[in-house]
Amino acid sequence: MSEKSHILRRGNRPPQTFAATMNCFAAVPRGAEEITAAELDLLGIKEPKTTRGGVAFVTDLSGLYRANLWLRTASRILVKLTEFPCTAPDELYAGIHAIAWQDLITPTMTLAVDCTLRDSAMTHSGFVALKTKDAVVDRIREERGSRPNVDTASPDVRINIHLAKNLCTVSLDSSGDALDRRGYRLERTEAPLRETLAAAVISLTGWDGSLPLADPMCGSGTIPIEAGLIAARMAPGRQRQFGFQRWINFDRRLWEGLVQEAEGSVRKLPIGLITGYDLDSRALMLARRNAAKAGFEGQIHFFSTALEEFRPEGEQGIVIINPPYGKRLGEEDELRELYCQIGDIMKKRCRGWTGFVLTGNLELAKYIGLKASRRFVLFNGPIECRLLRYELY
Repeated sequence: MSEKSHILRRGNRPPQTFAATMNCFAAVPRGAEEITAAELDLLGIKEPKTTRGGVAFVTDLSGLYRANLWLRTASRILVKLTEFPCTAPDELYAGIHAIAWQDLITPTMTLAVDCTLRDSAMTHSGFVALKTKDAVVDRIREERGSRPNVDTASPDVRINIHLAKNLCTVSLDSSGDALDRRGYRLERTEAPLRETLAAAVISLTGWDGSLPLADPMCGSGTIPIEAGLIAARMAPGRQRQFGFQRWINFDRRLWEGLVQEAEGSVRKLPIGLITGYDLDSRALMLARRNAAKAGFEGQIHFFSTALEEFRPEGEQGIVIINPPYGKRLGEEDELRELYCQIGDIMKKRCRGWTGFVLTGNLELAKYIGLKASRRFVLFNGPIECRLLRYELY
């Protein structure tokens, strides 16, 4: 691709997509930004900059591929094309139309537009997305003689528009499906914990695989499986496809080399390192199937055990519990006994271990009856949660 093809027609600012270095943004569950920045640093991506809800960083194509493959706590990775002031539909159309889309999308490809608005003159996300689509396909038709189609379900290229305080940022979504879609979860229970949030919780506990980890209310197994991925040094994206694999500049040889490198780092989990417990037989069936799909058949062990009968094996380790929050009317009364039970079990049966409880209901957390030594703020979607740490002497 020629150097000229990289040049934006508006203001002579080059798009970052297919340049040697790209301005990227990892969208992150709120509260996990510092964790993601540390992950990027370990991948060799220097000077990531945290902001609310994400981490900005500059990298090359190899770094972009590595970030998608290895980041455990990020939701998706956007590659910035440009930004411009925008207060009206004509400014939006002109700013989008100025991008050389014909160098990014061919008429035979499909596209979709995602849009988020905040504190801006334009307030209708559907209209902004439609106007963006019109500008993109018009530019491609003018340059190539025909236009691509829209596919909202599985597009070749997903365009992201972020309009905040009348500043429009245009990006390509390199991830495609959200990064919490690891590929191992075959079915979901009623209220599953997102894989990215589970990974953030494990990271905040400081667990590194050197001590046992137990989840007494494991459900479909998300926390034990995410712990397994960490301890086995397994890339969370190894079983899935990414948006960048459909881009014009996809470097298959580079990507396959990175995947092969990742596979070479995998190690088998020690027996008894990670265990999950639950009384729900259907949830345990899903947990075992999900663990097998993730590559941990026979390595992560699940037991049918009521919470009141839970007792971890060993003298020390990490216990992580994600109980219900009781957001529906009348549920809090039913859950008080559960939270009391959690406190009793940790105090009497988990001595020498360190306990962690993730909850979105601080009133219920009071019924645990133990003093938390640390409190971490995390968001489960829109719900502000606390990860509470208990030293169980």
